[in-house]
Amino acid sequence: MTNGGADGVAIVYCEGAFNTPNGKTAHGLVRHTRRYRVQSVVDSRYAGRDAREVLDGRRGGIPIVADLNEALAFGRSSGLDADHLVVGLAPDGGRLSAQARSDVQKAIEAGLHVDSGLHDFLSDDPALSRLAQSKGVRIRDVRKPPPRDQLHFFSGKIEQVDSFTIALLGTDSAVGKRTTAWLLVQGLQESGRSAEMIGTGQTAWMQGARYSVVTDSLVSDFISGEIEHAVWSAWNENHPDVIVLEGQGSLMNPAYPGGFELLAAGRPDAVVLQHAPARKDYDGFPGFPIHPLERQIEAIRIISDKPVIAITVNHENIPADEVPAVCRQLTESHGLPAFDVLLDGPGGLVAVVEKLLK
Repeated sequence: MTNGGADGVAIVYCEGAFNTPNGKTAHGLVRHTRRYRVQSVVDSRYAGRDAREVLDGRRGGIPIVADLNEALAFGRSSGLDADHLVVGLAPDGGRLSAQARSDVQKAIEAGLHVDSGLHDFLSDDPALSRLAQSKGVRIRDVRKPPPRDQLHFFSGKIEQVDSFTIALLGTDSAVGKRTTAWLLVQGLQESGRSAEMIGTGQTAWMQGARYSVVTDSLVSDFISGEIEHAVWSAWNENHPDVIVLEGQGSLMNPAYPGGFELLAAGRPDAVVLQHAPARKDYDGFPGFPIHPLERQIEAIRIISDKPVIAITVNHENIPADEVPAVCRQLTESHGLPAFDVLLDGPGGLVAVVEKLLK
C-alpha cells in the first residue's frame, strides 16, 4: 500500500488510541494514503516502535513518538519537517479530550495546518481559530458538511452506471471494511482492471479517495443522493471496470447502523462482507451481541436482492496460524469463499470478482 503526499507531510496524532478501535483513522493513514506523506505517529504507549509493525507485524518505516515535541524534533533531524497535524483519533461521539485539544493548540503554535475528522469542529473553537489565523495556518474539519445548496438528492441516475459495483459491508463498525476495500481496489488495478474507490467516511477522504462523501456528516435526506452522486461521478468520469463502495457501520449495529443507504442508493451488483469471527459484542457495546453471520447475510440479500460473494476476515484475537482454519470453517458453514486479505493479500478475492466480470 502507498504513502503519498499530495497535501504535504503529516504528523498523525493518536495519543492513547493507536492499535485500538478508536485509532482506526491513524491505522488507515499508516497503511495507505495518497493525501499525505506520514512522518510519524504520536502515541506515548508505543514510543520507539514502528507503526506498521505494531499493526501488522511488518515494518513500514513510520516511527511512533512520545509526543508532539519529539515528532517535530524528528522532522528536523530527518529532513522530513511536517506541515500538517492530522487528528488520527476516532473516539465514540467524535469529540476531542482536553489533552488532545492542548496538543492541537501546540501544533498550531508550531505552524502546522490541522486536519480533523471529528464531530467536534476545531474551526468553531474561537481560541483555536484565532490562533490559526495569527499563525497563517488552516484548520480543516473533514466532517463539516458542505453547504446545503451543494448537496444532491437521490435522482435515479445511478441506473446509468454500468461498471460492476461492489459494496464492502461489515458485520460491525471498526471491523476493517475500508482497509479491505482499498486492498481490493489495488488488487484489481494490479491485475489490469480499472477500479475506483468510493470513500464514505472521513478516513477514506484523508487517504485521498477521489470520490468521497462523509456520510455521517450529512442530514439524512441527502445521504442517498450523495452516495448516488459519488458512484455516478466515478462512472461518468472514468468508466472503470469495477467500483468499490466502502461500507459504514453495519446494518444491525445499534449505535452505528450505516449500510442501508449504501445498498439502496449505491445499487451494488454484489456484496463482500467483512467479519471479525472472534468478536462477540458490537464495537463499544458489551452486552449487545453481534447478530449471527447467517442472519446478516440474509438481511443483505433481502434488502439488496444481490448476492454476498465472499466473506473477508478480520483476524483480531485470532492467532495467525489459526486463520486458515477459520476461513475454511466459514466457507463450510456459509458456502462462501473466505479470505483474510490483510494477512494474505487480495488475490483470492480478486479471483472471485474476476469470475463475475467474465
